[in-house]
Amino acid sequence: MAAYLAKAGVSCCVFERELMPREHVGESLVPSSTRVFKDLDFLPRMEEAKFPHKFGAAWTAASDAKVYNVDFGGVSADCHVDVRFAERDQGVGQNYTYHVDRGKFDLMLLQHANQFGAQVYEGVGVSGVDFTNLDYAEVNYNIGKKEFSTTCKIVVDASGRKTLLGNQLKWRIQDPVFDQYAIHTWFDGYDRRCMAADKETQGDFIFIHFLPVTNTWVWQIPITERVTSIGVVTQKKNFAKSKESREEFFWECIKTRPELYEGLKAQGSQQIKPFKDEGDYSYAMKQLASDRVVLVGDAGRFVDPIFSTGVSIALNCSRFAHKDVLKSLETGNYSREAFANYEKTLKLGTRNWYNFITVYYRLNVLFTAFVQDPRYRLDVLKLLQGDVYDDAEPAVLTRMRNIVRQVEKDPNHALHGFLGSLTADAFVEASA
Repeated sequence: MAAYLAKAGVSCCVFERELMPREHVGESLVPSSTRVFKDLDFLPRMEEAKFPHKFGAAWTAASDAKVYNVDFGGVSADCHVDVRFAERDQGVGQNYTYHVDRGKFDLMLLQHANQFGAQVYEGVGVSGVDFTNLDYAEVNYNIGKKEFSTTCKIVVDASGRKTLLGNQLKWRIQDPVFDQYAIHTWFDGYDRRCMAADKETQGDFIFIHFLPVTNTWVWQIPITERVTSIGVVTQKKNFAKSKESREEFFWECIKTRPELYEGLKAQGSQQIKPFKDEGDYSYAMKQLASDRVVLVGDAGRFVDPIFSTGVSIALNCSRFAHKDVLKSLETGNYSREAFANYEKTLKLGTRNWYNFITVYYRLNVLFTAFVQDPRYRLDVLKLLQGDVYDDAEPAVLTRMRNIVRQVEKDPNHALHGFLGSLTADAFVEASA
């Protein structure tokens, strides 16, 4: 956001609580992110950093998983499906996106914003914002033990899952169903090709490995040529309280996919980071803007990470919101209405993400069937590429939701036994 605004000539500053670089989860991008990098002349920096190119994604299930046939045009869903981003043109001049070391990537973006002219202050924690004066907002922050404040025309909250202003203004809505947690680490020397159907070309895909535990899966993300991020995502009820039992749970989950377990335990593969856990997935906000306020990224919305949505939503928030901010500064209209286009666009896009993920968890065999069905493949790929902001609900998503309803209503349906337990409608209030 700071890069967009500073590039347009706006005087802006960033208060960054952390000292960069710092570790962060969310290491795999989707192709819609590339448009932001192109807007900000950032693609050359991404190439210079030599982040692994992400040409596609794959989903795997155990070889002994149930086999099923789905009558969607004679397509049989398999235990391994994949997509290549080159199958659908993104209009950005390249058929790949990136996997990133977030410590390095986030620092690069911060430096890029600074080079455009944004003032950057690291190690500065914002404690709150005072909106009592109608002529400006007053941002309160701490440097060490001293308290300071500064005034501004517009505040953009990019505080991530801490949701600073969402909590202050009591806008946050917790999702009671998507209560996913993750435990993850990095491995050096793991042969990523051991889980690939095409070992020559899929080594740098993101892999999602299904597990027998309900609503539980593993991510496999390249970080460098040798380093791989591995994470287990599961429901909170499966997530033990103690550090030791969480690590044990991680390995018990990995053991249910023997090829993955053997690859991580093979000679030459070594865990190089302590385990780290993440929670607080997912939530929404009653609103994304108010007078002199805009929420972007995880500060405004977090959706379950199954399709690498976090960074994509964050980047596209700024792509859309900065236009309303610029117009607000030009017209002097700082009311919530000035940011209406942004709110409408983001709510539409994140609702589509959410509904797509809900369908996926409710009946994930439907997802694999649609990926393989030539009638729907490109439409599903469009969703997976992050292009979810144009349609109230894409036709393919409506089709999937209708099929799920049919399966739910018919206990004798061949797929009824595959229904998952997540049937969330938690965002009805947030998306109204």
